Amino acid sequence: MSNLRNSVRLMGFLGTEPEVKIIGEKKKLAKMAIATNDAYKNDKGEKVEETQWHNLVMWDGLASIAEKYLHKGSEVSVEGKLTSRSYTDKEGVKKYFTEIVVNELLMLGKK
Repeated sequence: MSNLRNSVRLMGFLGTEPEVKIIGEKKKLAKMAIATNDAYKNDKGEKVEETQWHNLVMWDGLASIAEKYLHKGSEVSVEGKLTSRSYTDKEGVKKYFTEIVVNELLMLGKK
């Protein structure tokens, strides 16, 4: 149960092509974004649909799979942990990022 403390599961469609980089001599990194959709009725009874975007990070073996098999529009289910980081841009403004470091990937839909 300790692994439930920081656990994220999402199912959605990739909104970007995987961006793959080699870090150092041996580490492979893939970054991409996934869209999840939600629908609800507002106070007027109208159906409202919302899309949320989530940043995904995959390392090594999963990064290689993403590079070879995943494309914009691919439907996937991922499990991982939530991480946050920040940096200061050229103008001195601090920027914050929240990402999901994926440790399990399930490719859905058509081949």
